[in-house]
Amino acid sequence: MNPLILTLTLDPASQAFFDELRRAHFPPARNFLSAHLTLFHALPGHERAAIEAELATVAAATAPLELRVEKVVFMGRGVAYALESAPLRQLHQQLQTRWRAWLTPQDRQPRRPHVTVQNKVEPAVARALFEELSAGFVPFRAEGVGLTLWEYKGGPWEALSEWALG
Repeated sequence: MNPLILTLTLDPASQAFFDELRRAHFPPARNFLSAHLTLFHALPGHERAAIEAELATVAAATAPLELRVEKVVFMGRGVAYALESAPLRQLHQQLQTRWRAWLTPQDRQPRRPHVTVQNKVEPAVARALFEELSAGFVPFRAEGVGLTLWEYKGGPWEALSEWALG
């Protein structure tokens, strides 16, 4: 079975902001997805029912998450926006604890939340975008309003389930 990916659903205005940047700057041949904030990269597909049950319970008990978009980040061959949120960190740690036995080494690490708007480009292209976006950057607020579970399809992702927070 294909691995599952868990993302945080962003409020519509923030999603539109990041999607516009991603459409403008992500190589079209590699841009299979909307902008997203990944919480887990490779949950086991054969545990889908248990994962969905846990997410339904967690989402119902979790208020929407206040996020602070802190800075623009240069990633060598791309650019992302770094986000900070104590409640998001707590939610991630809670799920890590519950799913510890299923997690890959990457998913066992502390999460550094970010939204990638450019990737897999030449370093000079990424550096130019980083400088452009950093020049006028002012930190701003966003909100995590839900959780979305995806199936990884070797490039594209297929949305499986979504839960609103609260």
